[in-house]
Formats: sequence, structure tokens, C-alpha cells
Amino acid sequence: MVTRLLIIIILLYPGAAVAGPLVNSGQGRVVEVVDGDTLFLDDGVQVRLVGIQAPKLPLGRRNFKTWPLAGEAKRALEALSLGRVVKLSYGGRRTDRYGRALAHLHRDDGVWIQQELLRLGMARVYSFRDNRAVVAELLAAERAARIDKVGIWGHGWYRIWQQEELHGGLDGFFLIEGIVLKSAQIRGRIYLNFGEDWRQDFTITVSPRDRGLFERTGFAHAAMVGQRVRVRGWLKHFNGPSIEATHPEQIEVLNQTN
Repeated sequence: MVTRLLIIIILLYPGAAVAGPLVNSGQGRVVEVVDGDTLFLDDGVQVRLVGIQAPKLPLGRRNFKTWPLAGEAKRALEALSLGRVVKLSYGGRRTDRYGRALAHLHRDDGVWIQQELLRLGMARVYSFRDNRAVVAELLAAERAARIDKVGIWGHGWYRIWQQEELHGGLDGFFLIEGIVLKSAQIRGRIYLNFGEDWRQDFTITVSPRDRGLFERTGFAHAAMVGQRVRVRGWLKHFNGPSIEATHPEQIEVLNQTN
């Protein structure tokens, strides 16, 4: 039986754990759930549950198609939080451009709301350059749900794509796997290429601005050649499909053992 050991890049490069612990700051009672990762507290604060992405509802956006299982994700968050007192904690940037609190939520009984939604398969890990705390723990919860095909992981819309399957019609947030064939650094930008033709094949890029963050973790792009990796992020198309990685936690190195 073949099992897959996921060695997250922050374990390969211990310095990546510098994202730091969570800092507790305030609490409130949940009075309204907007969708699978957003809610309101009794003091009027709107909280975007940082570190995860639940299936999306239109919420008034024109021509926005509801993502599969978005209603189920909202109901899951309601069951976990509505009417309950939650403690807010932070591991990075505290508010987004909409003024929402970017917080982790813990109930009085110790339940970590983000982790529980991931465990139920009602969300994916979704981290940012300025919000990277506790990603390893979140990935572990996501991985368990994915192995068991719970929630979104039983729906093809959320499946992991292989790099050779990508095509120009795809758009959105994806998890993509493949073997790094080549790497290069050109004008300060790192390129991890997954095919012979960089004009058509999948590529992970790291901008000059973000390169230092990777390098401080011990990341070396040449060492990625030959590695099978999984990357998560927003897929764009320029000289073939690509994802720009802004922080090391977006990339997982995958090994197989018998």
C-alpha cells in the first residue's frame, strides 16, 4: 500500500515557522453568519475567518455563480458559532481593506473554528504573505479531510489538478500538483517550470519583492528541481498557466513512501 507523506515546506526549511504564535485580543458573541468564513459579532465587528477559504456565495455580486457546497459551509459555520461567545486571536495583519477583522476564533470549550471547518471539509487553507501563523496546523486538518474525501473533497469542483491538465479556460483558486522540471532566477524573479516549454506549461513564480521571504526560510529554487510539489493560489494565464507564490506556505513538497 502506497501512502503519501506530505512534507510541508516549512518543515523542510525550519525558518519558515517565523510567522509566530497567535495573540489573543478580545471576544464577542456571534449574532450573524454571512457565509462559510464570515460572521458578525454582537459589537458590530465583522470577522473574516483568516487562514481559510470556504465555498463562496454571491452576496449581491452580479453574475457570480455560487460555488458548490457554499450553503452547506454557511450552515456548518452557523452550527459551530451562532449564539456562542468566541475569543479572537491574531497572527498577522488584523484588518482587511473592507475593515473586517482577520481573526482566528476559539470557543470557550476550546474548539478552534477554522480548524473544525477544515476538519469537516467545509473550507480550504488560504494564507497570505502577511498572515501566515499556524498554517502547518491548518494544513494538517485540511489534509485529514481530503484523505477521507469529506465535504468539498468529495466534490470534483475542488479536486487537486495535475499540472498537465491545465488549460486556458481555467480561472480561480486551485491546488495544483506536478514535478518541477527546471528552475531559474531572472531579473530577481524565481521561476519553477513544470514543462519543457515555459511559454505553454505551468509555472510557479516568486516576485523579487517576495523572494527574500522565501530565502530567509532556507528556500533554494535549484533544490526544487525534480521534486513533486503542490501549490495553491490564484491561477492566471501569461505565457502559459501560472501561480505567483507570495509566501513559502503556499508550496508543499510531496514524497511517496511504501
